[in-house]
Amino acid sequence: MQNPSNDEIKEILEKANTIAVVGLSNNPDRTSYQIAKIMQDVGYRIIPVNPTVDMVLGEKSYDTLLDIEEEIDIINVFRRPEYLPDIAREAIQTNCKVFWAQQGIVNEEAYHILTEKQITVIMDMCIKVAHAVLLNK
Repeated sequence: MQNPSNDEIKEILEKANTIAVVGLSNNPDRTSYQIAKIMQDVGYRIIPVNPTVDMVLGEKSYDTLLDIEEEIDIINVFRRPEYLPDIAREAIQTNCKVFWAQQGIVNEEAYHILTEKQITVIMDMCIKVAHAVLLNK
């Protein structure tokens, strides 16, 4: 498993508008909430994907990726590694071309499911840190 180059990641972040956040909590003390809030504050549209909540950060939450009807630029995942293959199987049924698993989250099976369908995969990297470092924001 290999992440794209920093230049490729920078381009992904520059072109993206919408981030579906799988496992986004409505608890402000949780890392998923804090990172999604920062990404929302710098201009991204956040779409929560969590069947246990109705709204997060002022946005309607969806039960699954397949319930989202609008275009998704990045799927950002805050779930344990063992859940990634199932999430990857959902992701390949969407129009999204970038699957991003947060820092500490890696799953080889999910990587192969996604790359076989030409989806760019980034794993074990914090989207907020990458954005701050690569876009100097």
